[in-house]
Amino acid sequence: MSRSLIRGLIAPLALAMVPAGALAQNAGHSMTVAEIVQQVQLHNAARQEELKQYKALRHYAVEYKGFSRTVDGKMDVEMSYDAVTGKSFRIVSQTGSNLLCDKVLKRAIDSEKEASQDKSLTAFNETNYSFSLLGTDTVNGRATYILHEEPRMEGKFLSRGKIWIDAEDFAVIKMETEPAKNPSFWISRTSISSSSVKTDGFWLPGHTRSETKVRIGGTAVLTIDYGTYKVVTAEAARLGSE
Repeated sequence: MSRSLIRGLIAPLALAMVPAGALAQNAGHSMTVAEIVQQVQLHNAARQEELKQYKALRHYAVEYKGFSRTVDGKMDVEMSYDAVTGKSFRIVSQTGSNLLCDKVLKRAIDSEKEASQDKSLTAFNETNYSFSLLGTDTVNGRATYILHEEPRMEGKFLSRGKIWIDAEDFAVIKMETEPAKNPSFWISRTSISSSSVKTDGFWLPGHTRSETKVRIGGTAVLTIDYGTYKVVTAEAARLGSE
């Protein structure tokens, strides 16, 4: 497996890990695109202020089918977030192809760290994206706005496609996107679908599936199950310190 192909497989995982935010507020009326985007930004800011810590055991898997063979790799990773120190990762177990685990999954973790250290690289704003309102929908019983996001630049952590915004919490709860920039000549197309879960009032990544078509034949499928979260809020942290 070439280095260019490996780089192409890493990018979808990095995009999948861009966080979605928030806290509850009722939309209350039909909103414009600018109003929706503003509310998402406000709720993301409130989330960052209120969410102090969380952790979960993630399950990563990548499978490549091509040239009459199948290669796969899996990793279980303990992920911890702290509002002061950021994200940390500890690999609990690893099985399958060492090449895929070392060159794809571990590098994907490094990419997530990079994206989290400079939030401007992934920010949901009109500097990075132009937005248009496609309509409304219901996702798991919740009313949502559907937006199309179009990147204004070819940033490696940016994407284009459809996103579903919860009409009450103003969190991105579903995405169907592709990378803003093709990560490699060897990649013909990558499609990414992801969903979020609400835990203790916070929307956090739940599941991601990425499918990459390789020009010379073959398909790579990457999935992340983000596990069950344990969340610590600002209020809980304050009470715990008393």
